[in-house]
Amino acid sequence: MLGQFHDLDLQLLRLFVSVVECGGFSAAQGELGLSQSSISQQMARLETRLGYRLCSRGKGGFKVTPKGEQLLSATRGLFESIEAFRHQSNGVAGRLIGEVRLGLSEALDQSVLQRVAEAIRRFRERDQSVRIELMSAMPGEMERLLLQQRLDLAIGYFSLAQSAFDYRPLFSETQHLYCAAGHPLFDDAADDQALQACDRVDHPYRFLRNDEPFQGDLCSARSEQVEGTLAFILSGKHVGYLPDHFARSWEDKGLLRVVRRAGMSFDVAFHLARHRAQVPGDAQKAFEEDLLAAFS
Repeated sequence: MLGQFHDLDLQLLRLFVSVVECGGFSAAQGELGLSQSSISQQMARLETRLGYRLCSRGKGGFKVTPKGEQLLSATRGLFESIEAFRHQSNGVAGRLIGEVRLGLSEALDQSVLQRVAEAIRRFRERDQSVRIELMSAMPGEMERLLLQQRLDLAIGYFSLAQSAFDYRPLFSETQHLYCAAGHPLFDDAADDQALQACDRVDHPYRFLRNDEPFQGDLCSARSEQVEGTLAFILSGKHVGYLPDHFARSWEDKGLLRVVRRAGMSFDVAFHLARHRAQVPGDAQKAFEEDLLAAFS
């Protein structure tokens, strides 16, 4: 009776199948490259391991016993399973598995989203079985999630001062200072005195706010999201910075106007960030490659 299963048992079972398929010990010599006596010894060893007879030889020729027939069927099923396992394990060796978690900044331009979609298309054409999670968040929140290793990658405008991160430049967007219909600057030129009298919308990210050319002292509005900034501006009581691609449709409708396009605008650099201490898996590495290729 078989207890623990060893490689030797597999060898003996393969020999048994070959003997049966060849029709006897003598006929299997050429197939196995063994002498008849060696085949007989190994068959006897297998029968001893099992505790029952597998075949008989006599005047009537080679014959498999009923128990031998049952073992033959079971052995063939075993070898089929081993072969299937071999194919599957070889397939897994080259397949990307797991998950990729990507953070995206809010209110991205359509062209940026198209590039992200291109990266996803490239990745899906690989040999992979990967779950991709996209999350939209503010830069500060994405940095926190990266530090907690709850994101693998993030696209946004960052301080670039976080030593725990690697940053790869992707693109930039232009931000203009806007006012809306009903604001004193909407129909009149913005001289320095009039501009300084404006109540601006404060952006909470100091690293971004410091780049803003307009630094008026009057500031009674604060918003983290561009949608909130837009609402303040549309009230006609505040001026504030918005990405030009986000404000364009409102400007086309005549509801927004750029205040001093020359001298009051600035560019914001967007980067792909990841945590240096987080060792990326093959799936994360491949997706990062596809993102960089899509933005190249």
